[in-house]
Amino acid sequence: MAKATTIKGGKFRILLGNDADPINYAAPCGFTQRSITLNKGLEEVNIPDCDDPDKVDWVGRDATSLSMTVSGEGVLAEESVEAWVEGWESLDSVPVKIEWEFPAKTITWTGYMQIESLEAGAANAGRATLNVSMQSDGEMVRTVTPATP
Repeated sequence: MAKATTIKGGKFRILLGNDADPINYAAPCGFTQRSITLNKGLEEVNIPDCDDPDKVDWVGRDATSLSMTVSGEGVLAEESVEAWVEGWESLDSVPVKIEWEFPAKTITWTGYMQIESLEAGAANAGRATLNVSMQSDGEMVRTVTPATP
């Protein structure tokens, strides 16, 4: 049986873009954990049995939308705090790039996201922390790039 090819957390990147043309992306300092959730909106419809209308209907589901949620947590780092706060204050969504770098390929999503929430916290004698949540604003375009030898 072949072993699965996996990646470490440093190869799973959340990057924020700037206003330059072309956009420059950088990973905000401080994340120790990150996750993305790929969501599909569904619409349900009951599908009757034409030969036996008294049978209980099965539910059919049609896809109606796609969205992505990004969340991350870690330390409240001076190097990135203003990027997070400015993105949250902005009426406009911010450019975001998500990368999963595997040995043979890199999967990338690029698009815009709204910074939905920032939650900072601290315990006595502990490090201040930051939790971030972002929601896609329109299409997140996926590309797959083979690794270069």
